[in-house]
Amino acid sequence: MDLGILKYTDEVWPSDNTDPFDRLIQQDGFTYAYTPQVMMAWVTDSPHWLNKRSTSLTYRMLSSMQGSLGIGANIDKWNGEEMALVKRLIAAYHQVQRTIVQGDLYRLISPRDGSEFSATQTVSRDKNQSVVFAFIHSTQEGHGFPRLKLMGLDSSAAYAITPIEGKLGAGSPQAASGAWWMNHGLEMNEDFRGDFQAAAFRLDRK
Repeated sequence: MDLGILKYTDEVWPSDNTDPFDRLIQQDGFTYAYTPQVMMAWVTDSPHWLNKRSTSLTYRMLSSMQGSLGIGANIDKWNGEEMALVKRLIAAYHQVQRTIVQGDLYRLISPRDGSEFSATQTVSRDKNQSVVFAFIHSTQEGHGFPRLKLMGLDSSAAYAITPIEGKLGAGSPQAASGAWWMNHGLEMNEDFRGDFQAAAFRLDRK
């Protein structure tokens, strides 16, 4: 795609490869040139048709929620628990969609060069809301997920944090100043380990 075609369409399709792990790198590169608002990001079936990789529905949803979320999977194959999960995450996405697709994007941890981890943060232009996504490719040698020092918040404002998916580390505050989140950082629960794991959190100005 290029700026010429964007005169004629509101959304574009970055790649036929919709594997959620591969998409982390694709979406990272895409958003250097284009806004996430035009980036269609579909949740498709697992195992993936291209590489036969199996990933959880949670991982696939959160990977796609970093752009313009779409569902391309065969939902007739989802069980009741999976359908409830998707409904909950779609509702959560709608509450933060404007921030994700129109806010300022910060790359906290790059997925490139064989990274074990990946993390992005988006902050609304008025700094009233922020959304953080965290992904694990694989934890190695007992290493936990690194503390995420957030960016772009109003240092003097107070922000309450709400899990979209996942848990905070023990002792993490339910609310703190923007300066605290940016200097101390967001700590993941110690159980956030393994292969192809994902978590997401929202912060709202109090």
